[in-house]
Amino acid sequence: MTYSGVPREKLVKRLPQFVNYVTQNDTHMPTMTVRETFEFAHECCGPHLDTRTSAFLSRGSPAENASALQAASSVFKHYPEIVLQTLGLEDCQHTIVGNSLHRGISGGEKKRVTTGEMEFGMKYVTLMDEITTGLDSAAAFDIIAAQRSMAQRFHKTVVISLLQPPPEVFELFDSVLLLNEGRVLYHGPTSQVQRYFESLGFTCPPRRDIADFLCDLATPQQIQYQQGRPPLGHPNHPMLASEFADLWVKSSLYQELESEDDARAAALKDSVDAANFMIPVREFHQSFWPSTWTLMKRQFILTKRNHAFLIGRAMLVLIMGLIFASLFYQMDMADTQVTMGDIFAAMLFLGVGQAAMLSAFYDSRNVFYKQRAANFYRTSSFVLASSVSQIPLALLESLVFGSLVYWVGGFVNEAGAYLLFELFLMLVILVFLALFFFLVAATPNLSIAKPVAMVNLMIFILFGGFVVAKNTIPDWLIWLYWIDPVAWTVRSAVVSQYRSHELDVCVYEGVDYCAAYNMTLGQYALSLFDVPSEKSWVGYGILFMAGAYVFYMMLSYFALEYHRYERPEHIALPNEENETASTDEEGYGLMTSPRTDTPSSGDVVLRVSSSRPERKVDPVSVAFKDLWYTVQAPAGPGQPVQSLDLLKGITGYALPGKITALMGSTGAGKTTLMDVIAGRKTEGTIQGKILLNGFEASDLSVRRCTGYCEQNDIHSTGSTFREAITFSAFLRQGSDVPDSRKFDSVDECLELLGLEEIADQMIRGSSMEKKRLTIGVEMAAQPSVLFLDEPTSGLDARSAKVIMDGVRKVADSGRTVLCTIHQPSTDVFHLFDSLLLLKRGGETVYFGDLGHECGALIDYFEAIPSVQRITDGYNLATWMLEVIGAGVASQRQVVQGNEDHQPVDFVKYFNASANKSLLDEKLTEAGLFQPSEQFKPVSYSKKRAASSATQLRFLLDRFFTMYWRTPSYNLTRLCISVFLGLVFGLVYVSAEFKTYQGINSGLGMVFISTVFIGMVSFISILPLAFEERAAFYRERASQTYNALWYFVSFTIVELPYVFVGAALFTIIYYPMVGLEGVVDGVVYWINVALMILFQAYMGQLLVFALPSIEVAAVIGILFNAICLLVMGFNPPALQIPQGYKWLYAIAPLRYSFSALAAIAFGKCSNEQLVSIMAASASPGGMASLDMSGYPHGCQIVQNAPSTVGEIPVQTYVEAVFGIKHAHVAQYFGIMLGMIALFRVLTALAMRYINHQQR
Repeated sequence: MTYSGVPREKLVKRLPQFVNYVTQNDTHMPTMTVRETFEFAHECCGPHLDTRTSAFLSRGSPAENASALQAASSVFKHYPEIVLQTLGLEDCQHTIVGNSLHRGISGGEKKRVTTGEMEFGMKYVTLMDEITTGLDSAAAFDIIAAQRSMAQRFHKTVVISLLQPPPEVFELFDSVLLLNEGRVLYHGPTSQVQRYFESLGFTCPPRRDIADFLCDLATPQQIQYQQGRPPLGHPNHPMLASEFADLWVKSSLYQELESEDDARAAALKDSVDAANFMIPVREFHQSFWPSTWTLMKRQFILTKRNHAFLIGRAMLVLIMGLIFASLFYQMDMADTQVTMGDIFAAMLFLGVGQAAMLSAFYDSRNVFYKQRAANFYRTSSFVLASSVSQIPLALLESLVFGSLVYWVGGFVNEAGAYLLFELFLMLVILVFLALFFFLVAATPNLSIAKPVAMVNLMIFILFGGFVVAKNTIPDWLIWLYWIDPVAWTVRSAVVSQYRSHELDVCVYEGVDYCAAYNMTLGQYALSLFDVPSEKSWVGYGILFMAGAYVFYMMLSYFALEYHRYERPEHIALPNEENETASTDEEGYGLMTSPRTDTPSSGDVVLRVSSSRPERKVDPVSVAFKDLWYTVQAPAGPGQPVQSLDLLKGITGYALPGKITALMGSTGAGKTTLMDVIAGRKTEGTIQGKILLNGFEASDLSVRRCTGYCEQNDIHSTGSTFREAITFSAFLRQGSDVPDSRKFDSVDECLELLGLEEIADQMIRGSSMEKKRLTIGVEMAAQPSVLFLDEPTSGLDARSAKVIMDGVRKVADSGRTVLCTIHQPSTDVFHLFDSLLLLKRGGETVYFGDLGHECGALIDYFEAIPSVQRITDGYNLATWMLEVIGAGVASQRQVVQGNEDHQPVDFVKYFNASANKSLLDEKLTEAGLFQPSEQFKPVSYSKKRAASSATQLRFLLDRFFTMYWRTPSYNLTRLCISVFLGLVFGLVYVSAEFKTYQGINSGLGMVFISTVFIGMVSFISILPLAFEERAAFYRERASQTYNALWYFVSFTIVELPYVFVGAALFTIIYYPMVGLEGVVDGVVYWINVALMILFQAYMGQLLVFALPSIEVAAVIGILFNAICLLVMGFNPPALQIPQGYKWLYAIAPLRYSFSALAAIAFGKCSNEQLVSIMAASASPGGMASLDMSGYPHGCQIVQNAPSTVGEIPVQTYVEAVFGIKHAHVAQYFGIMLGMIALFRVLTALAMRYINHQQR
């Protein structure tokens, strides 16, 4: 592969400076406006004239050079405006791009933004992949024409892959490359392609689009074109892609073109200009620091506009700061455990809280992959900008939270100690942000990144020096303590406090520590947790945290630069079965487009089983009268909200057995109108009437009798294609329909849509396959009315024709079909019966029958003065849209005021036309706009078609199948359960639970294991549940099933995985740490399982109750953080202030912790306690008492402070932590009640909350 004769290997890093690539995925920062997106690309790719271009413009006279340079500089300076105008995006330039959670520009406009973003930098080669998907045909023509103009003016090489180019678009290309199964069927001049295939015996019919003709070659559909003789020397026409490829290589045209290419390559080889020109070019337009600043500015914009996250984060920090301050109000600094626990918890909260950024980091990673591949900026600039842009928020968080915790909590009253405390809080935030950023860069998806993040946090906390004291950590694991950022910050912060002038004293509150312990209070307090007392450790901590921050940034750089999880746009494997294709028609009937009785030269032949009976459905007419739809939306970021009418008095109808097309320019309101008719809008104000068979439609009747193929292909990805269609067939066809007929309809849909060969594969693959599945799922429901929103978007011409032929068959079976479509070919357009045409702004410009070969439509528009007549071979849809001013060029003229003549008011013309008069007459027609005795109202006695048992059975089957096929979720958390069991077991394998430090470490072991194995469950389920939520919303809108059975299934499917994971953890952990008793072990396992189950169910609740996964993560972290503080471990239960006792009483995790701690350390029978008390009462009695068979709760606490004394562990646990073994059943019951409460809340959220913005 060479570029102007230069091998690719010599240009691989600099190649994006010469070649830009426009992908078919619209990946953008959703809260940036269109203009900001372009300006960012412009700044990255060179806003000024570079030396390379300047040299080209300096080859004339001085006056010519100066004029050329001045003109070029002006073009470069204003290039964003030029791109906005070229792509017709001026009207929406100040609108955010948007996504599913942020209302932004339309899908077609977003596709143009994707194209425009890569136009900057004046590249010499442009590669564009399916850039017209989602655009109306007029806009597609204008954009391709603009690319052709740029190619000619700037001598650029432009390569564009298209799926359904109409003839006028196809003619814009100079050459065409025809591929099939990875083989070249033709690569030469566009003007000669038809003549070449005619020489092979294939003739394109007069009414057939040339692109459709070419796409049908080397497929079974080519038989309709075999009208000439086979190629010379061949007995038959070529059938396979390999045969076409062989004929092409042997053709005279190929040899002629090959000779020209060889001559061109030889000329380039002899010339050194190309190499001298291309190789010295810099890899990036911007140098490091300007590029970093450009990225930082973008990051600040994105942060500022993330209102929900900023508000949620601010509330979280403020609430937790107040809770910390009041919970540890004016604590006794002589109590080292409480003081160190406060510092440890504060550091932990701010660190763990940054986990909410994982999803945001993941979204930005996808944009980074695209822009880094285009050499917009260096990876190092991206990492540095992403890191530095977090500093302001980190500073604010640490100041607000730290000030509350520090001054209200009663830490030492010294400015230096306070500033150090704030510094360590900010360093913790930055280090954890850098860690999470690295994990996103290094893992393939959030389902893996989030559990791995939780494991990292668990290790940091476990070896942080508080839960497990340094001197109790096994020697072979002590290295984890010395690399733990939490340990370093806690240690440094504690040293700064206790070595301050206020606490580093001999006498404190009447106690002489120097006399009693031969050390100051500060040194004595530090020694209790084996913390070194030298002040130099404060400086070491700062250096370590700064080093850790840089270290994680470097790891992120290497991960993003050298190990990216980029997927190919599409992977299509050659079908080996096609290599043995034949024309054998055994067992199949030939079915053509049902519009005619016999196949014509332009028809596609479909193979459909001839043995299945005709489906009978009740005919339903759809009518809509004077529909208005109004939304409240801001004109741009930061601008006031205003009322916007998206539909303005639309009236029309669709009849059984007919296909009605809804067409118009991008943003005309086609999808909006269909959403309104289908009852899918969740916001805005709707006025007007929607009628079924002349009766006003209820919401239930619309949802039950219609099928809606949405533009976005949303499915439960754990299913196969067959399973998804079967699910729809059994849940949306009536319970009176035999199962055999439902299975027949599944097979029919698979065959009709060409999905048989991949029917049993997982729902992945190309957009074409998912689009077919979207249609199949709705067709399997056998609805009376079928709505299709751009069913051919993203499909090639042949696939579009096959699908629309299937839709035609559906309509001819007596169903009513309404379909929005952007770029129909001539053949596809002729399949429609009537048309509702909208102009931009939501007004009708045409409604009526299309007539034979769309003659009525043509006659209507050609009768309008000043409308140019359609020319032979011109695509009718393109002509029609250009006539009403739907193209990009027309929009640009309107914006600039450059109309050559007074434009026609097509709305006014339609209102005065015969078509409108006919429509007005229909308003009184019975069975359409008025009730009729011949038709009954469309009503249903049941809300859903399938029985409750069937709904539950299929939902359970789908959930269990999905969980089994999602190892990133279930296998990951099972492995983490094993890992956590091993880690805790190894840390505590030699632990002594008899000493004061040992029993506290043991309780800390239960505490931290309780928290983290549950947190892993919570974090892991968020992305899975959020992804499933989209499919749930779609299926609920169609009344596929009752939300109750969805809830029940989602509840049940968690149980086996949770209990198995808890068992794996308990089997490893329980005996390794020295806990005993089989029955106690079983009870311990059940309680661990309940705690994990609670966290998983809480994740489901937050996903369905809250708008986004980021908000769910923030609220979940807040909930867990509060539970951590009031669980009764730190501070101990009996030291919790009276004002927070109610929180302690309702905290669900408190009961799990209490139950587990009671099982482990609270068991000691009354007889054993009596014998211990009797032995302790007599001198030497304890030494003679054999306690080897006694449980941990009976052991005497050794090396305890004088305030504790020598008491049994059970007594200590009860007196300090308020945990009683006798209350285990009570703890167990309350935990079950908490789970039940959260499940009820989840059921209510699923039933009544919908976060879709439509």
